Amino acid sequence: MNADYIIVGAGSAGCVLAARLSEDGKNRVLVVERGGSDGSIFIRMPTALSIPMNMEKYNWFYETEPEPGLGGRVMHCPRGKVLGGSSSINGMVYIRGNACDFDSWAEQGADGWSYADVLPYFRRAETRAEGGDEYRGADGPLHTSYGPTENPLYRAFVQAGVEAGYAETTDVNGYRQEGFGRMDMTVHKGERWSAARAYLKPAMKRSNLQVMTGVQVLRVIFEGKRAVGIEIERGGAREILRAGREVILSAGPIASPQLLKVSGIGPAAELTAHGIPVVADRAGVGENLQDHLEFYFQVACKEPITLYKHLNLFGKALIGARWLFTRTGLGATNHFETCGFIRSRAGVRYPDIQYHFLPAAIRYDGAAKADRHGFQAHVGPMRSKSRGDVRLTSADMRDKPKIRFNYMTHPDDLEEMRACVRLTREIFAQPAFAKYRAEEIQPGGDVTSDEAIDAWTRQHVESAYHPSCTAKMGRAGDPMAVVDAQGRVHGVEGLRVVDSSVMPSITNGNLNAPTIMIGEKMADAILGRTPLPPSNAPYFVHSDWQTAQR
Repeated sequence: MNADYIIVGAGSAGCVLAARLSEDGKNRVLVVERGGSDGSIFIRMPTALSIPMNMEKYNWFYETEPEPGLGGRVMHCPRGKVLGGSSSINGMVYIRGNACDFDSWAEQGADGWSYADVLPYFRRAETRAEGGDEYRGADGPLHTSYGPTENPLYRAFVQAGVEAGYAETTDVNGYRQEGFGRMDMTVHKGERWSAARAYLKPAMKRSNLQVMTGVQVLRVIFEGKRAVGIEIERGGAREILRAGREVILSAGPIASPQLLKVSGIGPAAELTAHGIPVVADRAGVGENLQDHLEFYFQVACKEPITLYKHLNLFGKALIGARWLFTRTGLGATNHFETCGFIRSRAGVRYPDIQYHFLPAAIRYDGAAKADRHGFQAHVGPMRSKSRGDVRLTSADMRDKPKIRFNYMTHPDDLEEMRACVRLTREIFAQPAFAKYRAEEIQPGGDVTSDEAIDAWTRQHVESAYHPSCTAKMGRAGDPMAVVDAQGRVHGVEGLRVVDSSVMPSITNGNLNAPTIMIGEKMADAILGRTPLPPSNAPYFVHSDWQTAQR
């Protein structure tokens, strides 16, 4: 079987590439995906988000090695194994990142990836329900919308932020991220709008695009230094699929570096230890692993207005029935409808703490049920200095790799977590919550000293499920760079990586939006098109950031 382009992985970036590379009808495009259909009602219904995340049918169920900074805890690292990839099992939060993130990318060697360069691609990807402007898109495949914010607790959270001395922002994805406001979600007409729904499904009608599911990719095939295809396993049999132009890895921040390594691209010593012939000695493959940690700051609610009243069989049945027949109601939202971005201290140029607000006291993954009325903020630092890695356990792609994030091993990470606890406690103590606020469920009113906060966070922090940066973009002279600014793997030909692996550093917020943007921008590079003209839209940086925290 032959194609011009073979895309490994039908995740957020892979779906974008499949659509864009096939849209002129000239290129033969083949997408191979280990998972299967995304047609499940649990994927389509936004409020059911924790269900597919906990199903082995849709989730790779990676786990970390014991994390030294968390007392040896083994952390869950979910990755989508389904059409749409992680965009089919995520929380549907649409956050682009801060403009300064992308200017930082350019400074780190990702030429052409400044905010001015990437904003046009965010706009091209998006259709915002409330319409477009110089920041937001109006006619792209990816639909975004706001939740109805009908529960008064959503507004109380934003008002509490204002009372604490922060600003209210009209659009965290527009001119000003810093502050408190509404949170966008990838939901359209009451259904999850994954990358598969937005890009892949419409493109699958084209005769020049083929999508193969249930395929285990084993390695990239090289002739000399040129990638010419992939070896796969399907139905117990092995096959070679050849690419006339390029092989593109969009398997995600865990599988893409693993596939590079088993194919001979990575640190020579590691490859040799597993008996893998070295095609290109690239020290950065699988290194620089980053993520966001968060904890759930929970407060009991005096009024019975939270989601807790719906968390019984009858309540869930009513929500499900209404959604099935009308695609409206509590079934049509991810419940993350307001948010906040603040700076942890003076001297931090742009926000380094993110909030998701939820009118319930419950774990995000559904692993523990709420036992009373309450509300919570998911809060965590955005730019942890800890760095991890993805290492091989064997030369076989079917064996899961060793993942170690090294969470909270840098002393600055502890300081930022302490700020998260104290600043959140201050926000929830504002008058806006006076009639709702009862006792603090967690961390608990006695968790106040540095030592107590450190101990509590080590035990209770969770991943926000944003792994990234394991095949970073950079110039050829950077020994840790894996790909150039067009996604081409250094040291070989005919091979690119296009997914969240290529981020030089993690962005401020959830990663689905910037990963889709990466797919859009890299598609133009692959096709040899002139990049979209840079934007001249300004962005906000607090005028007193050097001397004031808010």
